[in-house]
Formats: sequence, structure tokens, C-alpha cells
Amino acid sequence: MLDYIFFDDTLRTAFIEFVRGKNVAYTEKQDGMGTVIAIGEDLDEETSEALETRYDELMDAQAALTDQAEGGANKHLAGVRITLDDGTPCLVPLEPEIANRLLGAFSVEEIQALFSHIARSIANRGENTLCRS
Repeated sequence: MLDYIFFDDTLRTAFIEFVRGKNVAYTEKQDGMGTVIAIGEDLDEETSEALETRYDELMDAQAALTDQAEGGANKHLAGVRITLDDGTPCLVPLEPEIANRLLGAFSVEEIQALFSHIARSIANRGENTLCRS
């Protein structure tokens, strides 16, 4: 599956309308980062490229919305939501380019599991770790 994540409902709706216009099946689900639109990988090259191009355009619009909301501070961030071992919820900030690269290779659930594992490993450093102070 190809996962496309959205942080803004208007941009998500625009992408869904584009996907429907291409007669492509999709599923939609909420997760800790935003709304994920999942599309099968069995697309022809032209449709796949069109979806990627449209997604990139919408992510540029997301960046502009973020800038506007932050008073033009030009802080483009995405994040991975995890829960620490003590139950504390945490949002690990990522630059959108890195988040998009991760989403190109892993599902949202896999990314959250990876970040949770890293957080647990740091919090529970002991004799069986490669990282020693």
C-alpha cells in the first residue's frame, strides 16, 4: 500500500477528490500523525506519477499553511506520536522531507513502532545496550 498522510482536512479532501477523479480505490484512516489515505500499489506509472505530483503540491500547500499559522516563521515540521513507558504522550518532531522519506518506505504503524522502540531503548539503557555513557 502507498500511504499519503494529511494534517489538514481541506487538503485531504482535495486529494481524495483527485484520487476519485482517477478512479483509484483508497481507504482512509486516522492515526497519531493525521489522516492516512492508503492506495494499492498496482497502479499504472502515469496514474502513480500523477498522484505523487498532486500529493507534493498539497504538501507544499500544507507547508504554506504552517508558515501562515506560525506568522511566517518558516518552521516546517511533521511528527511521530508515541507514548513513553511511563504513559506520557510525546510528539517527536521531524522535518517533512524526512517524514515523507520514512512514509515512502514504512507504514505509519511501523514508524511509530520504530520511534517507540528507540525511546524505550534510550530510557532503559542497561548492560545489554550498545550505547553506554
